Amino acid sequence: MDQRDSPAGRVISVSAVVLTRPDGAVVTVRKRGTDRFMLPGGKWEAGESPAECAARELGEELGLDVDAAELDHVGRFHTATANEPGFVLVSEVFSVDLVAGRDEPAPRAEIAELRWVRPEDVAGLPEEDCAPWAPLLVRVAREARG
Repeated sequence: MDQRDSPAGRVISVSAVVLTRPDGAVVTVRKRGTDRFMLPGGKWEAGESPAECAARELGEELGLDVDAAELDHVGRFHTATANEPGFVLVSEVFSVDLVAGRDEPAPRAEIAELRWVRPEDVAGLPEEDCAPWAPLLVRVAREARG
């Protein structure tokens, strides 16, 4: 389902993943050429489900081999975009825990940097340092996971 054909035509559809360590920290990433951190993820490819996109993006961006069936759907969120002024971002958000024995995520492809954000640090993150939707999604995902 691609929403770029919406009446306004100014919608970007993506999948994003809340990847959580056992200590509750969530990974955020900064893409090359940008200043803001966000959840890993990206735009859907033709014929790809949002969960398949999320799993593919974890592999491309962080080198993690995650099956789409492992992902828990958190919800759909409509927010501002981080890098495309005037567009609305529709994010299908999934969550998955980093499992012991699984490779540690590392920046790949267009990812310049990753950082782990602990739940207690989310409220203190500078707003200008994060994509507009990142703090909201971390909070929602944490609440959804109990």
